[in-house]
Amino acid sequence: MAAIDSILGLVAQQGATELRVGTDREPEMYRGATRLRLALDSTPDDTLRLLLGPLLGPDREAILVESGSIEFLHIVPGNGEFHVVMKRREAEPGHALAAFDVVFHRGQPKQSPAPAVPSRAVSALSEPAVPHAPAPISERAELLAEGARVASAASLADPGPGLVALLEHAVSLRASDLHVREGERPALRIDGRLQVILADPVASLGELLGESLWARTQTAIENGCSVDVAFEVPGTGRFRLNVYAASERACASIRVLPATVPALATLQMPMALDELVDLPHGLVIVCGPTGSGKSTTLAALAQEALRRRSIVLISLEDPIEYRLRCGQSGSLVRQREVGRDVRDFPTGLRDALREDPDVLLIGEMRDADSIGLTLTAAETGHLVLASLHSRSTASAVERVVDTYPPERQGQIRVQLADSLRAVISQRLLPHACGEGRIPAVEVLRVTYNVANVIREGRTAQLATAMQSGRKEGQLPLERCLADLVRSGQVRIEDARVVANDQAALGSYLQG
Repeated sequence: MAAIDSILGLVAQQGATELRVGTDREPEMYRGATRLRLALDSTPDDTLRLLLGPLLGPDREAILVESGSIEFLHIVPGNGEFHVVMKRREAEPGHALAAFDVVFHRGQPKQSPAPAVPSRAVSALSEPAVPHAPAPISERAELLAEGARVASAASLADPGPGLVALLEHAVSLRASDLHVREGERPALRIDGRLQVILADPVASLGELLGESLWARTQTAIENGCSVDVAFEVPGTGRFRLNVYAASERACASIRVLPATVPALATLQMPMALDELVDLPHGLVIVCGPTGSGKSTTLAALAQEALRRRSIVLISLEDPIEYRLRCGQSGSLVRQREVGRDVRDFPTGLRDALREDPDVLLIGEMRDADSIGLTLTAAETGHLVLASLHSRSTASAVERVVDTYPPERQGQIRVQLADSLRAVISQRLLPHACGEGRIPAVEVLRVTYNVANVIREGRTAQLATAMQSGRKEGQLPLERCLADLVRSGQVRIEDARVVANDQAALGSYLQG
């Protein structure tokens, strides 16, 4: 652990947003533009290097000498992540590093009172930086601005203290959702089950949400609409808020999101899915009912692609839930929020095809326009990761086709058969031990035979293809459920609730 981590821990405890250190300068701590007390002596070069430890390794020093600045993320266990900007203060390019300044910004990068520092887009997550040629100034500025755009919902939101307290309580109990309605007590969803909080009924949703969040949602619900907003509570987490009206009362549903995208290997999937991100092109659909973990799986696949490949990834989401991080392979991420960065999904998809993407992440395939453009993108050399609301892999195929009028369905089946690579359908079931949930997954791999079944409209035969295609990577939901029951991870009653075919489940359990 670097010695600087103890000071960064103090920064987090004080609720500060920024720490500045430099050669022969006293360290300074700020909360916004306000300087906070930090009684430390100035740091000569050797002291500063000792303080930074492995954060200033030979590779990073070489970049500082060559180009004058470098940026990366540094994670302090228990105190979150810091966006670090190092800048050479003196010496000519190519000369030894004589003096330099370092700014640690808590959380996502944003404009601050610190002097402007040319960026070097190196996303390192505290790993050694890899030297490479500096990006043009316009591109470097765009990369910094991307982080600010992704976090704009959080920067504009200032949740009320009552909401912050409820969210902290929800996080402490590992809840996935918080539900509130005026005149009722709040409720949490924990491991799939609702639990009413022993608190006073919500008198006013506007007061609970706070002025800025309410201002962004009030007009929509007064006009009979619902609205989605993503925001953060520093030190607590990131959340997705949906505000709507029911029986003339204002309501809110708040999804608790992990602070970082979970690694694909940690999702407890029954089979490896990482090879899907190596596909050069085609469509991968993640489906399931609401609350089944589709967004998490989709984000984990995208993050794995960024880790393994050097790509441009463009996402279209409503709203942005997970913040994707550039991998060390030099990838670029452009997360666009519908309604903020782009007018709608079809417009964003048309734009994306002209923006040199390697991978497209589509938050949801919604209508004929967005589905048609998604299929076109998958056919024309892009890997497309998309979500869809459907109960099974077979119903996902039918849902895509049924979006179109009968006279166009034959053409869509041909497009789907040519571009579809895999469909992942999932559920989240309560763990038999009574704590946490575990995914039950159905996987349809589009082989030559499966493509023919789709092309010819024989969707009912997809279940048979999955049952007989274990060597091809096919996984029926019922076989996955039976494995979970036999291993003691899931109770048989819970498995029966989500099974699509009770007879097949019974057969797998007996087998």
